[in-house]
Amino acid sequence: MIKDSPNPPSDSTAFHTTAHRAINHYLNTSEKPEPASEDHGVFAVREGLDVETLLVNASEDLASAQALASHLAFEIDGNPRSVALGICRMLEGVQLLVDKAMSLNENPTQGQI
Repeated sequence: MIKDSPNPPSDSTAFHTTAHRAINHYLNTSEKPEPASEDHGVFAVREGLDVETLLVNASEDLASAQALASHLAFEIDGNPRSVALGICRMLEGVQLLVDKAMSLNENPTQGQI
């Protein structure tokens, strides 16, 4: 017989501790410690990068995310496909904004967006 779910952890104390920590993280927002001012989470942007480098990398990341969402949209049907296509459209809009910022960065006398 095939089970639908994996075996529960053998150490129920660790399981309950982890579950309570997760519940407290999402439900007890008043108990969250204040983040440090220099805390950037998992990722950080290196200091000293110029605007063009940042915009080019953002543009490439957006193109990659759009390709992933587009591929997903054509692999699924129904409402999830509509969600994936909506994500594609939002990414296209953000891509247009980044492209416009890149063009203004190349020619700052062009005026406002």
